[in-house]
Amino acid sequence: MEEIRSNSNMPTQKLPNGTLVIILGIASIITCCCYGIISIILGGVGLFLAKKDTALYQENPSIYKDYNNIQIGKVLSIIGIVLGVIYLIFMIWMIGVIGWENMQNPEVVEAKMRELFR
Repeated sequence: MEEIRSNSNMPTQKLPNGTLVIILGIASIITCCCYGIISIILGGVGLFLAKKDTALYQENPSIYKDYNNIQIGKVLSIIGIVLGVIYLIFMIWMIGVIGWENMQNPEVVEAKMRELFR
């Protein structure tokens, strides 16, 4: 269904990636604990699509009605990227301190973490 704005004779429409940007932003937050890599990728794609739709909106704001979704998705993507980077840095630090071989054994990881944080 198309809506007609009172100040314009042009029908309003949704931005092409409005819903997808929100979904990618939420998915990037959810996947931040997958070593951070998936979160960074999803958040990056979300930001790219948000930038593309923002440029489209800036060209003619009167014909688009869901710019709010783009802004929300952009914020969620940024949060997902930040969480992903923090988790990735934490995992690199753990591998550096504990070692890759020891990361495979949960008991050794627990013992090393107790030793480090006493």
